[in-house]
Amino acid sequence: MDIRIEKIATPKQKPDESALGFGQYFTDHMFIMDYTRAKGWHDARIVPFGNLSLHPACTVFHYGAEIFEGMKAYRTADGSIQLFRPEQNFARLNSSAERMRLPLVDEEFALKALTELIKLDADWVPHAPGTSLYIRPFLFGADPKLGVHSIDRSVFIIILSPVGSYYKEGINPVKIMIETEDVRAVRGGTGYTKCGGNYGASNRAGEKAEQAGYSQVLWLDGVERKYIEEVGAMNVMFKIGDEIVTPALTGSILPGITRNSILQILRDEGAKVSERLLSIDELIEALENGKLKEGWGCGTAAVVSPIGQLYYNGKTYTINNGNIGETTQKLYDTLTGIQWGRIADTRGWVYPIK
Repeated sequence: MDIRIEKIATPKQKPDESALGFGQYFTDHMFIMDYTRAKGWHDARIVPFGNLSLHPACTVFHYGAEIFEGMKAYRTADGSIQLFRPEQNFARLNSSAERMRLPLVDEEFALKALTELIKLDADWVPHAPGTSLYIRPFLFGADPKLGVHSIDRSVFIIILSPVGSYYKEGINPVKIMIETEDVRAVRGGTGYTKCGGNYGASNRAGEKAEQAGYSQVLWLDGVERKYIEEVGAMNVMFKIGDEIVTPALTGSILPGITRNSILQILRDEGAKVSERLLSIDELIEALENGKLKEGWGCGTAAVVSPIGQLYYNGKTYTINNGNIGETTQKLYDTLTGIQWGRIADTRGWVYPIK
């Protein structure tokens, strides 16, 4: 399929790279492609960034038929641009699409479309240290009729946003509240997908945590309310003694690409790594007896985010005296070093934009 390109007449002024924040600014262009059951995917195009026109009865508005992904493009020291494991993102997009019964995309074509879009908006990939170009592919049902039904029409879009740090604290340790009332997802549901409903369901607990001065919520499982699952929009890991533990992928946890990358790095270095059920009781016991050495969240947006404090059932626990742990810092330096081209990629993770 060819990609039609319509360039913007007057490019927008680019924002100050020292004050980008996260997801506040958008580039000049976006990629769009339409789907109908009769024609399949068609009319692939790159057009000036702008608002969408959708029917008020559009499926996505009423029944949550929507999925998305998140990845980044990085500017290296020599001025070139590269992606980090983008094929994994498009594979996960299709996994989400299958669960939500949205049409699958051709992963190679999606990567081609993204590459062309980044080439066109290459000047938007920031140069300042710690900045990057955030990439948001998303796909939604677009049938212009009410009633719960299989989806006949869909739209696939990619938008780009130059960003700084996800947290205003940057790499500094964040404070996390363990949620004991609301749950994010259950096994057999959509927890392993990136669909909007998972994040919408987290808003109440997230707002409660924010009002109490915490950056994120740490979720427990939705059945027994006993096992650690995710931190907000990230996977989570803890160093307990000499063991690094992350919750097993049981179907209610997002299979993070950053998570997978960290596990491979740790195992390549000979670290003791476990993907298993981790109960809140085990975590609190490790906090109280001094065996919990470090904790961190990990995901595309923040990369690695050290946890300095946990709040649970009226009690506050400090991890590693509120400082960044040695393992956490090393993982952050290694991952960002590969992503920005400061460390050689020996695993085939880097995808250069040529």
